[in-house]
Amino acid sequence: MQFEYSSGKPQNIIADALVMFTPQLSSITDRKLKELDQATDGALGFLTKSEDFAGKQNQIAAFYKPAGYKADRVMLVGLGEKKNLNYDSIRKATGTLSHKDSVSRLNSIAFYFDTFNDEKYFQAAAEGFLLGGFKMLEYKSKPEDKDQSRIKKIIFVVSEKKHLQKMKKAAEMGRIISEGQNLARRLSFTPANDLTPTDLAAKAQELAKANKLKCTILDRDAIKKERMGGILAVAQGSAEQPKFIILEYKGAAAKRPPIVLVGKGVTFDAGGISIKPAADMHEMKGDMTGAAVMLAVIICAAQLKLPLNLVTLIPSAENMPSSTAYKPGDVIKLRKGLTVEIINTDAEGRLLLADALDYANNYNPEAVIDIATLTGGALYILGYAGAPIVANNKKLADSIRRAANISAERVWEMPLWDDFRQAMKSPIADLWNSGGRAAPTLTASAFLESFIGDYNWAHIDIAYMDLEKSGQPYIPKGPTGFGVRLLVELLADWRKL
Repeated sequence: MQFEYSSGKPQNIIADALVMFTPQLSSITDRKLKELDQATDGALGFLTKSEDFAGKQNQIAAFYKPAGYKADRVMLVGLGEKKNLNYDSIRKATGTLSHKDSVSRLNSIAFYFDTFNDEKYFQAAAEGFLLGGFKMLEYKSKPEDKDQSRIKKIIFVVSEKKHLQKMKKAAEMGRIISEGQNLARRLSFTPANDLTPTDLAAKAQELAKANKLKCTILDRDAIKKERMGGILAVAQGSAEQPKFIILEYKGAAAKRPPIVLVGKGVTFDAGGISIKPAADMHEMKGDMTGAAVMLAVIICAAQLKLPLNLVTLIPSAENMPSSTAYKPGDVIKLRKGLTVEIINTDAEGRLLLADALDYANNYNPEAVIDIATLTGGALYILGYAGAPIVANNKKLADSIRRAANISAERVWEMPLWDDFRQAMKSPIADLWNSGGRAAPTLTASAFLESFIGDYNWAHIDIAYMDLEKSGQPYIPKGPTGFGVRLLVELLADWRKL
């Protein structure tokens, strides 16, 4: 999809549809709306008085061939109450437009901005439209099921020329982030028979080559040489070989310590011997969403040329039940040298992350951030509204919250008390891998903390944020790619810890 940029009056914009945004209104006072009302012979005023269109969030009104306008139609999209206006209001507005059939059949659409001088609004408009229009159609067999949006061009328009460059920069950032988030969605949507750890590693190599990143893949022998007992234990029940994927981006001086991103890459999680219930097990192809997110984030960083050094670590395996699978009661040794008693083989993600968090010490990192669909208990903390996080550095936690406010990928910091650490102590090993039903999200975090080095660290649990069950304005039903916008915003405004 092509992006173009322009400035001028809305009447002069040539497009199949010209879109203007308006907060909630009870009467027409805005100049551009008065002009549209005159051009439609009072139709807008009639709609407003009748409350058929009042600028409420995601309300849409369309006017065809209004007098004096070069666009074939002018569409008004409501943003809700002015006092509540934020970046996500724009995301929701353009997201609502993106899957409207009458819009998807157009060739070109123009977004007109009059009063939004904050460039993040331009970015949000691009994000909402591109994210809302996402579809996974690769597995459809009938041509009619493969129909995609015909929109070839989006024109971003500001009223004043002086805002043109910052609009272009922001919209391009929105495009890159959206394409990254849709990449994460596509990977999470891909069936496990087409996305094994080997396939994920090959995809990482392909993307690394296209974006000039260094990519290193450790196979089973190399993982064994690194003494990554957690990855090996999880993988031993599957015929699929584990992979440890390393991506490196150099955007700053070589001497600057990198930020290390760690993503859980369980390409299918049956639960192992502690097998999951059959209901919804098909969704466990998405247990590698953390890996997909971190892969997308480093690609976005490279395309945005962020002035940072980044490393992405993706431990990848399948967790399957078989005669060779690891068992409850087993004791394994992880890379750090700590021993772990296995209580539940379905608590496998933390074993992969633990080896990766220890491996991160090789880079003497400024910070390490891990993201994972880790615990079912996350549902009982924030539900489907946001992701719980823990961090050992206040500045890092504050930075993540600041990025969450901009990206609308909400997080909330949770405590990491000694109670949770004590709950992970095994009587026969250093740790066990499950602390039971009490506070499972926080005991899992305490387990991960045992494997970090002397670095700043944050853990983000995206279980229940990775999948949208019903569909939202810019989040179609299916994998969400939650975390891409959050982490790219964090890195784009990185503040030294």
